[in-house]
Amino acid sequence: MDKVYIYALAANLVFAVGVQFFTHYARRISSLWVNSFKAVVAAALFLLTVLAQGGFHQIDPVFAGLFFLSGMVGLGLADLFLIKAFSLMGPGRTMLIFGFQPLVIGVLSYFVFGQAVDARKLAAVFFFIACLFIFSLESFRKHGHWNTRASLFALGGVVLDGVGVIITRFAFNANPGIGTTEGNFYRAVGALLLFAALSRFRPFHFFQKLRALDPRSLLWLAVGSFAGTYLSLMFYLTAVRYAGALAAVAGIGITGTLFASAFECAYERKLPSVYLLVSFVFFFAGMAFLF
Repeated sequence: MDKVYIYALAANLVFAVGVQFFTHYARRISSLWVNSFKAVVAAALFLLTVLAQGGFHQIDPVFAGLFFLSGMVGLGLADLFLIKAFSLMGPGRTMLIFGFQPLVIGVLSYFVFGQAVDARKLAAVFFFIACLFIFSLESFRKHGHWNTRASLFALGGVVLDGVGVIITRFAFNANPGIGTTEGNFYRAVGALLLFAALSRFRPFHFFQKLRALDPRSLLWLAVGSFAGTYLSLMFYLTAVRYAGALAAVAGIGITGTLFASAFECAYERKLPSVYLLVSFVFFFAGMAFLF
């Protein structure tokens, strides 16, 4: 298997581990606070890694700004949407909606990088829409409402994450001397800048809630941030940087769906629902059209 796909596979595995912790503490505290915490941990680890690797390389301020922007969009806004969706409908169902990402990145890659888009892949959209309908039907049968809010949060996160990936690839293409870890550091700082700005309008009392957490919770949040943000981004941006076709790398996200669903069922000690199993059938059918 191509090393690019191995990196993408590893990224999805460790991300699926991390989202279990993110989901749990987003429900306990808030999605904005959890996103800020994991961005702080990731930025600190990326900084230490860059320094251990010999320090920063020179970069044009314009392209440093693009990395910051990609972090604001792909790590900041996108993760706010995704973790909110995790808390509303669980990691497994949210990750199924990531089936849209290869299409989103494929279309964006066509316009930005001239990478070809297979018209057949458009048919996959209907199967992914079926997944959304099944999730909404499950919510309606259980709670008396369609839970469109959770699906819209998930879809918004998928689109924003795709935009962040495209901006990141563009910045790497223009700066071949910049290491993947440096790009990750700039993106993490960009996300932190966004969260700092948001705190001015919607205070979430980061340090106050941090001090209120018990050591065990801090440990698990740190483990989740290390796996789901630091390691995941290290692997994923390496794949994004060197992939011939970004849509193919995004398509490896199918493994993230499987991992997240399996870990969610194990964490909550329950069998997958019939709705989730039927959704997988439509999901795999859509992926068959994509690849």
